[in-house]
Amino acid sequence: MNNQTQNRRKTILVVDDTTENIDVMKGILSPYYKIQAAKDGKLAIMIAKSPNKPSLILLDIMMPVMDGYEVCRILKEDESTRDIPILFVTAKSGAEDETKGFELGAVDYLIKPVSQPVVLARVKTHLEMDEQRKLLDDQKKLLENQVEKRTAQLLKRNVELEATRIEVINQLGRAVEYRDNETGMHVARMSCFAQILALKAGVEESQAELIHHAAPMHDIGKIGIPDNILLKPSKLSDEEFKVIKQHPIIGHNIIGKQSADILNLGAEMALSHHEKWNGEGYPYGLKGDDIPFAGRIIAVGDVFEALISVRPYKDQWSIDDALAFIAEEAGRHFDPNLARLFKNMRPEIDEVLELYKDGVG
Repeated sequence: MNNQTQNRRKTILVVDDTTENIDVMKGILSPYYKIQAAKDGKLAIMIAKSPNKPSLILLDIMMPVMDGYEVCRILKEDESTRDIPILFVTAKSGAEDETKGFELGAVDYLIKPVSQPVVLARVKTHLEMDEQRKLLDDQKKLLENQVEKRTAQLLKRNVELEATRIEVINQLGRAVEYRDNETGMHVARMSCFAQILALKAGVEESQAELIHHAAPMHDIGKIGIPDNILLKPSKLSDEEFKVIKQHPIIGHNIIGKQSADILNLGAEMALSHHEKWNGEGYPYGLKGDDIPFAGRIIAVGDVFEALISVRPYKDQWSIDDALAFIAEEAGRHFDPNLARLFKNMRPEIDEVLELYKDGVG
């Protein structure tokens, strides 16, 4: 391996109080990554805060003086280190231990004794996800700078700015489509369904239009899901489904809290569109009216559109069968009032499907 290739390699920090465990990780990772090592939490924090900070940290939990949980907490509270992905490497595999780690900000768990293929796969996946996050952050900052500059220069051209913002949102929606093998018209149809349903539910026209324009952001979190899970043509394993269930939180974090109502509404949709009326949805198991209205709206239109579309893992449903399913799930998956209103939207649904045929537009 030449020096140029060596210099391009990512750096992994391995933190463990046992030399043998560090050597095992070095043996697995050193052919592909630069390796830093620390045998205690204090040294690990110093390395993480150094100019040559690592791209990812493999952190043992059970260490003397300062355990892995404390190290993780300190790193996540520091702005200079909070974005470094942390994978706990531990013999503690209980649900309570995992929950504590994820609450502190860890992205994954590796259980000792480690498996070489699992270590390499998890490290590769989280490094790729971190690169995607950084790319999105850069794009977001670039867009924010562009918007600020245009606002200062063109204070009176609010209509043009709003149109630009909506186009950016639509392009974000398209970015997810390209990763998810969805058709170009999926988001357009679903957004129209959401707007019409909102109007049927008595929402003011301006708010219904806002729902329409924010809807393309609802699945932006799928950008953070690995391809081998997102594009899997068969049923997901329980472990894979746990990863998928993170995309609402990822999407909410990507959009963040903004000054623009349309972006805040998009963040709300991203976080809540998989919640169910009966409380059995995710990520938080919200129930009934505790689920934001926009999330309940998106849930109906998104499921309906998915049912009537061809997917690698399912056949296309007829419109009648899909509407019957929406009606059957009233009070379980869906807000019963919204499900009833949607079932009676057949003329509008046909019009949208005619207007936004796949391959058109």
